Parts: sequence; C-alpha cells; structure tokens
Amino acid sequence: MSSLFISQPNGKKHIAPNAHPERGERLDAIDKALNGSLFHDLVRVKAQEADLGLAELVHTKSVLQNLQNIRPVEGIGYIDADTYISSNSFEAAASAIGAGLQALEAVVLGEVDNAFCATRPPGHHAEINKSMGFCLFNNIAIIARYAQQKYGLERIAIVDFDVHHGNGTQDIFYTDKSVFYASSHQEQIFPGGGLLREEGAGNIFNAPLVANSDGETMRAAYNERILPALENFSPDIILISAGFDAHRRDPLAQLNWEANDFAWVTGKLMDIAGKYCNNHIVSMLEGGYDLIGLAEGVNAHMAMLKNNSFSKK
Repeated sequence: MSSLFISQPNGKKHIAPNAHPERGERLDAIDKALNGSLFHDLVRVKAQEADLGLAELVHTKSVLQNLQNIRPVEGIGYIDADTYISSNSFEAAASAIGAGLQALEAVVLGEVDNAFCATRPPGHHAEINKSMGFCLFNNIAIIARYAQQKYGLERIAIVDFDVHHGNGTQDIFYTDKSVFYASSHQEQIFPGGGLLREEGAGNIFNAPLVANSDGETMRAAYNERILPALENFSPDIILISAGFDAHRRDPLAQLNWEANDFAWVTGKLMDIAGKYCNNHIVSMLEGGYDLIGLAEGVNAHMAMLKNNSFSKK
C-alpha cells in the first residue's frame, strides 16, 4: 500500500486551557510514534491552510460568525464549558481542513492509496448549527461534501471509531442517502445519542458498546452490523473519523481496546476499500487523550494503512 501522512506544524496554535485533554502535546505524541524504522519510507507532507469559508459546505454561516465573535485577542474564549477557542485557533482549524483536502486530492488522483491526517482541533461533534465537544468545524464532513462537489464522488462512507458518538456528523448527514455514517462508541457517555434506532434515511448505523467491553465486543459489532452495511453501500471512498480514545488507558471513557483492535478495524475497512473503491481511504484524527494510548493506536492504524499488517514488537 502507498500511504501519506499529513502533519500539522501550526496545530499548537490552538492553545488549550490548563489541564484540558485536547492539547497540542497530542500531535507531538503522534509525530514520535511515527518516527520509527517501520515508517522510514512513509510519504510525509505538512498541512496547508484552507479557506474557512468551506465550513459553509456543511455548517450555517452562524457557526463561523459565532466563533469570530468569541475568539479573543489574547487568552482563551469558551464556546461551552468544554470547547474553547484561542486567538490563533483559526489558523489551526484552517490547516486541519486543509490537510483533509490535501489527503483527498492525493487519494482521488491516485498518488497514494490512503492517507492519515494528524490534526487538531477535532471535528466530529460539530453540528450543522453549532461548535461543541472540543470541535470548531466538522472536518470530516467538510471533506465528504467537497469530495462530492469537487471530484464527483457520489457515495461517501464515513466510519467513526472514536469512543464518543459523532453527533455532529450524524446531524449533518442524517437525511442524506448519498453519505453513509457508521459509529462504534461507548453508550451513555458524552454526547449522548448514537442509539441503534437512529437510522436517518437508512444511511446511519450506530453500534453502541457497553462500558468496560473490549475488542471482542467491538469486533462482533463491526462484523454483525457495520461491515455488512458498508459493503451493501459499496462506497466510492471511505473516510475515517479516527479517534483513539477507546484505548484502555484513555481517561475520558471506559472501553478496553488494545493497539491490535485499532489495527483490526483498520484492516477490515481496507478490505472493503480494496473491494469497492480502489483502496481509497482518508483518515482524520479525532480523539485520544492518553498520550501513550494515542501513540499506540496511531502506530497500529498507520502500520495497517501502510503495510496491511501490524506487530506490537
């Protein structure tokens, strides 16, 4: 497999409050995890800033306007109790979207089979009308809609294995049959929702997981619910909301995934991408707040994308 890794040099300009879990050190942990010999020949580029006006592909104008009003000249402004914006956050947000656009172009044009973007702030909680849950704009949703409008891809699949349900992505595409959305997540934690009965226009497939369950439970959910539905959808491209907070070490949830569980789900998505869409996958970072767990998960995810294999050694 040919893979692309997109890093974000200006990601730390989105300055976190003290002790906030969504912090710039997450990017350092990922860079370190991907510096080993396994990744010596990994194609690497740096994220470029995109026009924040692209947010209007999936958000109302009020989302950007509200952020502009809250953004401080110095220090940190709060959108809600958990979601913040600093003076230079727009630069980081622009390069998070830009990374996704670069990844999409490289994959669609056949320069690489797949790409992973290590960017922040994350995006999958941002809804049509509001930013929330650490997220300013819904990066993966913007990329999905751009793929349709710029490249003419008709059937976009988004698979979200973050431990928290991607309420924003579901909100944006809830009645849109051209976009498949599937989420595995711990039930009854933030942001709520993500229930089995939330089916949208037949394009939404939630798989809530019981607290303290492990990779075996996750694999059953994918094998029985998500993967058959994804195959039936036969996507033109697969986008991944890659959160690594289902790792057993993560402080914000209570699932017990190991590194090989992230490798397994990545491999299964690659199998379907190989069958239906010329191996085309774009993966974008969402959560993952224990730095060791995040590094282990990203290492496994990237190893699968690049080599279609993973070893903990």
